[in-house]
Amino acid sequence: MEKKFILTAFSKDRPGVVADISEVIYENGCNLEDATMTNMLNEFAIILLFAGKGDGLLDRLLNECRRLEREKAITAFIRPVDPPGTAQPETEPKKTINVEGIDQSGIVFNVSRYLASNGINIEKLTSRKSASPEAGTIHYFMEIEVRLPGNFSAEKLEEGLSRVGEKLNLDISVH
Repeated sequence: MEKKFILTAFSKDRPGVVADISEVIYENGCNLEDATMTNMLNEFAIILLFAGKGDGLLDRLLNECRRLEREKAITAFIRPVDPPGTAQPETEPKKTINVEGIDQSGIVFNVSRYLASNGINIEKLTSRKSASPEAGTIHYFMEIEVRLPGNFSAEKLEEGLSRVGEKLNLDISVH
């Protein structure tokens, strides 16, 4: 039976990190299904979803993770994930939240806490900081993809996030 796995890994950025990790997946007869990879301050971070078959596959993959650490200075973790049949259907409305303002502590915390306290699941979050050429201030930008529970309207989401935005002096929009 096919099993699915999530692999997370990070390493100092260098040529060959992706090749080293994808080789482990390939050499163990697995198929890469989804990937997110990025460089942050010269650290390369990877999240992969892949599938494979065979007895002892998880043990082999765990051994490969330890080998990557020893030989390639790549820290990697693998976790089996539930079979596809157990996932929740994606019938809830999807919304994108954009946040922009002067960088400060607590932006991600306050927005994500509001979402969590209202049962709103974050599916994807990306953020970045950028210096304003005119003023020299640092601006923070965040984009969040969420699914609204059936009892939660887009209007209610906008109202609640507006209060968070006012508290932190942020522009928050929902699309």
